[in-house]
Amino acid sequence: MDYQESLDWLVELETFGVRLGLQRIRRLMELLGNPQDTYHTIHVTGTNGKGSVSAMLAGVLAASGIHAGFYSSPHLVSYTERIQIDGQPVSEKEFAAGLTEIRRFVEQMLAEGEECPTQFEVLTALGFYLFAQHHVEYAVIEVGLGGLLDSTNVIMPDISVITNVTFEHAHILGGTIESIADNKAGIIKEGVPVVTAATGMPLEIIRQRAGEKNADLFVAGPDFRMEFSGCDGRMQQVAFTSSLLGIAQEPYQLHLLGTYQVNNAAVSVMTAWLLHNGGEERITGQAIHEALRLVSWPARFERLDIGGQAVIVDGAHNPDGMRGLRASLDEIFPSQQRVLLLGILRDKDIETMLRTLLRPNDTVVVTTPQSARAELPETIARQAAPLCQHVEAFADNGEALARAIELADREKLLVLAGSLYLVGGLRQRLIERQQAAGAPEGGKAVEQ
Repeated sequence: MDYQESLDWLVELETFGVRLGLQRIRRLMELLGNPQDTYHTIHVTGTNGKGSVSAMLAGVLAASGIHAGFYSSPHLVSYTERIQIDGQPVSEKEFAAGLTEIRRFVEQMLAEGEECPTQFEVLTALGFYLFAQHHVEYAVIEVGLGGLLDSTNVIMPDISVITNVTFEHAHILGGTIESIADNKAGIIKEGVPVVTAATGMPLEIIRQRAGEKNADLFVAGPDFRMEFSGCDGRMQQVAFTSSLLGIAQEPYQLHLLGTYQVNNAAVSVMTAWLLHNGGEERITGQAIHEALRLVSWPARFERLDIGGQAVIVDGAHNPDGMRGLRASLDEIFPSQQRVLLLGILRDKDIETMLRTLLRPNDTVVVTTPQSARAELPETIARQAAPLCQHVEAFADNGEALARAIELADREKLLVLAGSLYLVGGLRQRLIERQQAAGAPEGGKAVEQ
């Protein structure tokens, strides 16, 4: 298959939807020779922040001179973004060649009367396969959904990371916060250390599971913490403390903006030091400093400056994400007027998300995420109208972006938020707009 043919096959696999379970992926990995067992892994889950933490850890490995892979989801523009080697997406040619190989084994499974793997399972297998083809030493693996029955959960990691646990995907993960926490705790393996920023009842479930698995547990707050000390709009100043590690107020510059990134950075730094203490001496304090100062994670409280217009791009897609976005906007841009360009999926708690994010003097433009689950912009606009001073709705993303830029007029902060199915495309349009104008891209990446 060439790249377009591989994308066509992935579209065909979408018909199988989300089907949790490990039987299909285990069989597929067995046919591939279990490539996921040929390198070290770090497994990361959580309701929010798992992408940011994964990106920071991948950055630490790179700064340490370690040949590493990074598997994440979803992508913003291209499927190749999901599988990175040493910070760069794999090529379209390599992506297609890998899927061609995997398709051969999928067809063997079907011939044997087994179920067809889902699209996400095939992509996960592709990531594991390509990492082995590149002979990586480590791979940072971000969970797709939940943990226990997620297709990434066929690895035996060096460290398991659970960023936090809040109420999302309840219809798939059991319907309660307890079941969601239990599912995420499912990545905990026998004797493998666990780092978490979870609190409350989810933390107790994680603590119980770690005890059952004889896994050392390191908890944000009592065992380590990161404190915010300032932000200039482009870089945060933070300080890490851990009495367990004998570290007191170690200052860092954090390239990722957003108040929630402070906790994410704490989890990342603690994980990095545990890897060091576990025998990976190439990971040093200097490497951690460099990684936090340089790390980027597109569309998560990412700042772009496009033609004199300040833009924040954030894929906040649930109430907890909106709380983090609102807190970050209020902390970093407290007095600036805002134009928000939003698009939300209909299976989200839209009312809570809008009430959390919007201020009475906000201007809002609503448009349609590129998803079959997208809520109509007119529906969201009606809900937003009582919460802000002005709202407009456009089905077409290009028209919505043009109108939002016009309303911001380089004087107000333009915020693109909501589903990653929307903000990824809008971000690409902005970058293309900048490139068409003949100016260098002005983005500084920062995330959730």
